[in-house]
Amino acid sequence: MILDLRGISTFTDFFVICSGTSEPHLKAIAGEVREQMHEKFGQKTTFADGLPASHWVILDYSDVMLHVLTAEKRAFYALESLWGDAKQIRVGEPAPAPRPRRPRKS
Repeated sequence: MILDLRGISTFTDFFVICSGTSEPHLKAIAGEVREQMHEKFGQKTTFADGLPASHWVILDYSDVMLHVLTAEKRAFYALESLWGDAKQIRVGEPAPAPRPRRPRKS
């Protein structure tokens, strides 16, 4: 699931939310995203938090934040509901047109 937070968040434009089935799965998803973002786009995370053992890993790429959670943590924290004003984009739908980068607030 992708949440379009443009216009309702000051710290990022999109949340990408996905589920993993176990600690090794969360670690593998986060590791592959890091590798592919660096390889394909030359992007490194600006911030990362959480460990697979916590069942929630966050990778921050400024305009996009990836949340990798177990199904249980995803249901408990319900980010899709918490950010209920955000447009939800299901994987496979066309992505919105990119916006020019804006400076981040400190």
